[in-house]
Amino acid sequence: MLKRTLKLDLPKGQSIFLWGARKTGKSTFLKEHFSDSVYIDLLDHDSFLTYSKNPMHLRGFLSNLPKEILEKPIIIDEVQKVPEILDEIHWIVENMKGTYFILCGSSLRKLKHSGANLLGGRAWSQLFFPLCYPEFEKFDLLKALSYGLIPNHYLAEHYPRKSLKGYLGNYLIPEVQWESHIRKMSTFVRFLDAIAFSNAQMLNYSNIARECAVNVRTAESYVEMLVDMLLAYKIYPYAKTPKRNLITSTPKFYFFDTGLVNEIAGRTILELKGPEVGHLLEQYIFLELLAYKELNEKDFDITYWRTNTGLEVDFVLGKGLVGLEVKLSKNISSSDLRGLVEFSDDYKPLYCAVICLEPKPRKLTIKGKDIFILPVEEFLKLLWNHKLPGI
Repeated sequence: MLKRTLKLDLPKGQSIFLWGARKTGKSTFLKEHFSDSVYIDLLDHDSFLTYSKNPMHLRGFLSNLPKEILEKPIIIDEVQKVPEILDEIHWIVENMKGTYFILCGSSLRKLKHSGANLLGGRAWSQLFFPLCYPEFEKFDLLKALSYGLIPNHYLAEHYPRKSLKGYLGNYLIPEVQWESHIRKMSTFVRFLDAIAFSNAQMLNYSNIARECAVNVRTAESYVEMLVDMLLAYKIYPYAKTPKRNLITSTPKFYFFDTGLVNEIAGRTILELKGPEVGHLLEQYIFLELLAYKELNEKDFDITYWRTNTGLEVDFVLGKGLVGLEVKLSKNISSSDLRGLVEFSDDYKPLYCAVICLEPKPRKLTIKGKDIFILPVEEFLKLLWNHKLPGI
């Protein structure tokens, strides 16, 4: 059993939404940490039918439980399956004093589009992630980039690709069809093929639409669907604009898991080489930054910076205080630092670094600005030990 980083310390009476993609380990985590709680799983066919037909059944069910049981949080898993149950939960929180809930979900889409009751601010919200760096006894970067960090995939002793194939075919595609009522799944499958090659890159909706033979609006809606289902993220350019001609509105796109990208693209990663692996490394660093931010309740933006001439900084943290570039290289040269140098000239960040495959950390000074060259694990240790300056 892995020890997960999330600490879910709920005051008595405080409800929470716990959001995360399927198979990331939410249910296992809750059953381990709240073993005495009532657990209702809306993926269970009988439970789904019961509560979708009559959400008020929940009120009667809880009213008959002993008081000591109701002192523990009531767990409802896959709550988005029955959006109507949230009205009932709202009533219970208001009228059955002291009763509180952990509402676990793998998609915001149906709740957002149905106008579901999200308890009017009475519940906290927390993201749950695949495995992150502090949760490993021994970290294997190639394995992480190849098979991803969904626990069942990364930890599989045999045939992890079969698990990934099952995740794509038995969960992702059917779940999308259920959530969005897509009639022509062949169109969405073509979209997945196209969007996999936009991973860790700026979104060009026109190109994506052309490749999967849909209009631009449909391509945009498919991207938003992946984001709503917690299967992908978008980040935007750093907005404080000085003198340069900058890209200011085009988002970059990242799937929530590296292994999923490889399965969609039909590729096998055998070594840390090639442009596709470079994109995977950038995606992985983004996912670690996001997990660190959310799990430690940090308040900093994750953006990127890029000029119209192609100079780029992969990640800008906070209000321009930190610039990070990700390079799949064992030998960083001054030409790899042009983006960071120009960014530093404009914004005077507190800290700049290149995250790479060099074996040892070192420092380069260019135009009076220190730029740190960090091996991947060296950066991850700084990050998770709260020693990265500026955040």
